[in-house]
Amino acid sequence: MSDQFKLEEKPNLKKDFPVPTFDEWKKQVEAELKGESFQKKLFTKTYEGIELRPIYTSNDIKDLPFLNNYPGFDNFVRGAKASGYHSSIWEIAQEYSNALPEELNEALRYDLQRGLNSININLDLPTQLGIDADQSKPGEVGKGGLSISGIRKMQVLFENIDLTEYPIHINAGFSALPFTLLFAAFTRELRITLMNLKGSITSDPYDFLLRHGFLPYSIKQIFDEIKFATQLMIRSNSPIRTIGISGMNYNNAGANAVQELAFVFATAVEYLEEMSNRGLAIEEVVKRMKFTFGISSFYFMEIAKLRAAKILWNQILKLYNVPEESRKIYIHGKTTQYNQTIIDPYVNMLRTTTEAFSAVVGGIDALTTNPFDEVFDIPDNFSRRIARNTQIILKEESHLDQVIDPAAGSFFVEHLTAQLAESSWKLIQQIDEMGGMLKAIESGFVQNEVEKIAEARKKDYAKRKSVLVGTNMYANPKEEIVEPKQPDYNDIYKKRVEYIQKYRISGDDKKHKNILDKLQIIADTKSYDLVETAIEAYIDGAAIGEVASSIRSTGKDEIKIKPLNIHRAAEIFEELRFASEDYRKKTGHKPRVFLAIMGPLKQYKVRADFSRGFFEVGGFEVIYPSSGFANTDEAVNKALESEAEIITICSTDDTYPELVPAIVKGIKSKSPKKIVVLAGYPKDQIEQHKSSGVDEFIYLAADVHLILSSLLKRIK
Repeated sequence: MSDQFKLEEKPNLKKDFPVPTFDEWKKQVEAELKGESFQKKLFTKTYEGIELRPIYTSNDIKDLPFLNNYPGFDNFVRGAKASGYHSSIWEIAQEYSNALPEELNEALRYDLQRGLNSININLDLPTQLGIDADQSKPGEVGKGGLSISGIRKMQVLFENIDLTEYPIHINAGFSALPFTLLFAAFTRELRITLMNLKGSITSDPYDFLLRHGFLPYSIKQIFDEIKFATQLMIRSNSPIRTIGISGMNYNNAGANAVQELAFVFATAVEYLEEMSNRGLAIEEVVKRMKFTFGISSFYFMEIAKLRAAKILWNQILKLYNVPEESRKIYIHGKTTQYNQTIIDPYVNMLRTTTEAFSAVVGGIDALTTNPFDEVFDIPDNFSRRIARNTQIILKEESHLDQVIDPAAGSFFVEHLTAQLAESSWKLIQQIDEMGGMLKAIESGFVQNEVEKIAEARKKDYAKRKSVLVGTNMYANPKEEIVEPKQPDYNDIYKKRVEYIQKYRISGDDKKHKNILDKLQIIADTKSYDLVETAIEAYIDGAAIGEVASSIRSTGKDEIKIKPLNIHRAAEIFEELRFASEDYRKKTGHKPRVFLAIMGPLKQYKVRADFSRGFFEVGGFEVIYPSSGFANTDEAVNKALESEAEIITICSTDDTYPELVPAIVKGIKSKSPKKIVVLAGYPKDQIEQHKSSGVDEFIYLAADVHLILSSLLKRIK
C-alpha cells in the first residue's frame, strides 16, 4: 500500500474534523444566501406565533428547568412511567359509527381478535341527552354513535366480551350520570364489581357546549350529576375515570397547539374547582380525569404539545398541593379529522401514520387512529384494520415501545416543548383573568380566537402555502369522486323505537309499579342517595330516558352559545370537485381548459405544467397540446376547435406583450363568452392585459380556491 493511503496510528478526529461554531456556520450560510436576510429567508413562524429557526444548539436548552428530569419523576415530561412502554403498551383504540348494540358487538368481537386492546364507544346525541329513541326524531337516533336505553341491550352490547380484560371508554356527553348508573346496574347483574374494571365513562359539558352550541340544563345541575358519578367510582374503589376534558373539537375546528393546550387545562381547572366546591377531595378527582388531544400533522409540534401537556398539568396540580405521585396525566390521543380528505382518500393513511408516530413519541396512554374512509363512508373491517395496524406496525416493526422518551435531548423538540408550555400558560392566565373558561366561552372569546387561526389556515390552503397532497396539490384528474355515504337513519330509528316500546310494556303490573315508585323516589332525591335507587330501577327494567328525566326533574335552565365551526381543510376544494362533477353530469364533460402553449418547449413548459396542476385541483379537464404553437392564429384556431370554456395562454413574460392581444382578440371576436386566462402575473403588464380582455391570472401565490370557484360560476 502506498504511504499516502496509510492511516495514522492514532487519528485525531478533533483535529481532522473540527466542529464549527454556530457563528461560523451562520457566516457560511449568509454567504450562500448572497445578501438575502438570514432571518427572513430561513426563519418561519408557526400558527402558534412561535418562530422556528433553521438550526438549534445546546445553548437553546441549557436553561430549561426540566432538561435533567427522569422518566416517571418530577413533571413527567418524559412519561409517567420510569420504564416507558416496557411495562405496559399504550392502548390501541378504535371508534365506531355503529348505532345498534348487536352490530357494535359484532364489530368489537371481530376487532378484539385482531389487535384491538381498548373498547371505545361514543353515544348518539339522544342517549347523551338522556332521551329514549321513541322520544327522539328520525335522523337523530344512531347519528354519531350508539343508541341504547336499557339493561337488556347492554347485555347484547357486551355479549362474549370479557369486561375485566379490556379498558372500556365511553364518551357520554355533557353528563355521564344516567349512563354510568345503567352501566353499574349491568355490571351488578353480571356480578362484576366496578373495582375490577378500568377505563372511563366521561362527562365533558364544555366540550358538548362548544360542539352543539347548547347545554340543556343548568351548569349547577350538570356538575351535581358529575359529582354523583365520580362519587360512585370513589366509593366503589374503581379506577374508572368520570371526567373528560377533550381538545378534539378545538383541533377539528383549526385551533393551534397553544390554544388546544390552554383551553383544555383552563377547562380542567374549572372542573377541579367545581368538584372541590362540592366536597370531593382534589386527589380523588384528579385520578378520575381523562384528557383527550387531537393529533395533527405537524410532527414535531405534536410531540412537543403532548410533552408540554404533562408540564402544564404538573404545574397546575402543584398549585393545588397535590403530591407528586398523583400528578400523572392520562392522555388519549386521536388523529385529527381536520386534514382528512374525501379526494384521494388513501393519502389519509399516510397522514394518520405520521400523526400516530408523533403521538407515541410524545407519550400518549391510548391512541385512536382514524380509518381512511371515515369522513365519507361507514368504516368496514378492512379500513378499521388498516387503522389499527398502523399502531401495531409502529410497535412491532418500528419498535417505538422500546425507547423511553425518544425526543429527549433533541435541541429543537426540547426547546419547542418549553415554548409551547410557556405560551399556553400565558393564555391560561388570560382566561383566568376573564373569570374562567365558561365565561370565556359564553363571551365568544374562545370561538373567536380559534376562528382567527382557522381563517389563517384556510387562506394558506387556498393559496397552497399549505399542501394537502391529492387535494390542493398533485390532484389525480382520473379519480372517480365517491359519493359520501350515511347509515340508513330511518331504518335505525324504526328498529330502536319498535324495541323500546316493546321493552316498556314487558313484565307485569307489579314490576311497572316498582319502576314508577323508584322513579318518583329519584325525582324527590337531590343527594347521592338517588344512585342506588336508580341502579335498582334499571335492574327492574327502567329505560335511560325515564331515569334521566327523574334525575333532572328540576334544573332546566338551558345555556346557548355560538358553537365552534368544526370542519375539514379540504372541504373548500371538495366543493370545487363536486361542482365540476355536477357540470359533467349536466353537459357530458367536465369544465374544459385549453392550454395555448406558445413557442418551443423551454418557453411554455413550466407554466403549462403549472396550469395543468392548477386546474386539476378543481376537477377541470385540461387539454394539453403535444407541442407549442408557432403563431397566434394557429393557437386561436386550435383553442376554438377544442370547444373548451377556458383558454389559458402559457408562455413567458417577455413574449406576452406581443402574443396576448392577438390571441385574446382572435378568441373573443369569434366566441365572446370564452374565458381567457394568463399563466403568470407580470406586474408591469397587468393593466395592459386586462384591457386586452384577459379575464384571470394564475400564478404561484394566487388564491386557487377563489379563482377556480369564480371560473366555475362563470361557465355555469
